[in-house]
Amino acid sequence: MGTGRTLNKKPRTRPVKSEGERRRRQKVQKKRLIGLGVAVADAQKLAPETVRIMLKRPAKVKLAVARKAAKAAAATV
Repeated sequence: MGTGRTLNKKPRTRPVKSEGERRRRQKVQKKRLIGLGVAVADAQKLAPETVRIMLKRPAKVKLAVARKAAKAAAATV
C-alpha cells in the first residue's frame, strides 16, 4: 500500500472539523465575552454568530456594558 498522489491532494489531507472542537471554541468565546463584562444570563442567550461579532470589537462591548450599568444605576436612584 503506497502513498500516492491521491492521498497528497489538499482536500484529502485537510483536517476535519469536529463537533467537540466547535463546542469548545464556542465555550471559550462565551467566557471571553463574560470577561468583558457581559452578564452570564445574557451571554448564554446569544447565538454563536452574535458572540463572534461582539468579540471582534471588545472596546465597544465594554462601553455598551458600562452604559447599561450606568442606566440601571440611574433607574434605581
